[in-house]
Amino acid sequence: MIQQSLDRLHARVAAWWWAYPFTAVTRGLLALSFMPSGMVKLMGHRFTTLPLSSPVGFFFEAMYRTGFYWNFLGFAQVAASVLLIFPRTATLGAVVFFPVILNIFLITVSVGFAGTSFITGAMLLAGLYLLCWDYPRLKGIVFPQPTALGRTAPAWSDARMLAMTATVVLGAGPTLVMVTRGLGGRGSLMAGLAMFAVCAAIGLWQLVIGYRAARRPQAA
Repeated sequence: MIQQSLDRLHARVAAWWWAYPFTAVTRGLLALSFMPSGMVKLMGHRFTTLPLSSPVGFFFEAMYRTGFYWNFLGFAQVAASVLLIFPRTATLGAVVFFPVILNIFLITVSVGFAGTSFITGAMLLAGLYLLCWDYPRLKGIVFPQPTALGRTAPAWSDARMLAMTATVVLGAGPTLVMVTRGLGGRGSLMAGLAMFAVCAAIGLWQLVIGYRAARRPQAA
């Protein structure tokens, strides 16, 4: 009974044409959110310059001094980011991403990060959404005899999903780094914004193509 209800709910969501680009954009944003901080840890650098008198600074310094564990956290974040980008590995990426962001969310709540818990909470919900989106691939873990889901709507191709995800990462990534880190001055900022505009245009183009494909009558 529960399985059939979840099957119907997933089929209804998958029938919405915009669910596919929304999922692709969500994957791109989550991959983008983990990549910079993950690379910092993976390369063995400190994540913050807050003083040890601050609970947050003391916590990060303690994590940093663990050595290999600090690198491992970075590796997990980078691995989740890369896996989320590609449609064939996106399910595994969501599985890797969720426990990591759940741990980060609990840390931000426990240590007392001012306002950060709202951001990590939103990321946690986004990660949960991706797990729900991949319900057909994961439901065999919960149900011993999972039923097969029929195709209720024309799914976007892997290539189009990859294009939508890549436009988010390639467009927003450099711009975000330049704005938050102040790299390169005004010229680099304008170049980053130009790349963002180009990728946004490509993303909109993919959205229009996907919409037309989803609305086109399918052969029985």
